[in-house]
Amino acid sequence: MSTEPVDSTDHDVTASQPELPSSQLPELTIGGGDATASVNPTYQPVIRGKIDRFGVAMGTGRRKTSVARVRIKEGTGLFVVNGRELTEYLCVERDRESVMFPLRIADKVGKVNISIRVQGGGTTGQTGAIILGIARALEGMNPAWHHALADAGLLTRDDRMVERKKYGLRKARRSCQFSKR
Repeated sequence: MSTEPVDSTDHDVTASQPELPSSQLPELTIGGGDATASVNPTYQPVIRGKIDRFGVAMGTGRRKTSVARVRIKEGTGLFVVNGRELTEYLCVERDRESVMFPLRIADKVGKVNISIRVQGGGTTGQTGAIILGIARALEGMNPAWHHALADAGLLTRDDRMVERKKYGLRKARRSCQFSKR
């Protein structure tokens, strides 16, 4: 092993690089850049809604274990869920308002007839499935609404599911009660 003194100027990295004025250094930004510069003008979004031969827009929505099949056509504002009116099927006002949100974005409240068949899950899962189904059907009616619906977060499926029960536990994570004696 050598015991020679080490010269600090041999390993100084900044001494070998020329000093740049601050005006020529690249600027670091966090999300503050121009948003239009990163948008690809040739981007074609995937349209998940479809139009059948009768001009009816169809969309499928899923949430938890619920599946909603939505059919939208031009009309007078009739809203039927599993053969019943919307106010009769969804009793909670918050659920009814959230179901109408995609229609407000597309400015189609009272201008389209909506027929929905939904099954599985509970009321919250069915409401989420209906929202996604309506948004996809509206996107199928007019693909120009894709960006407005996507910016509102209506075209993204919520993929959270219930965690499965594990062997030896009472629930997914709940263990048996501890017995001291």
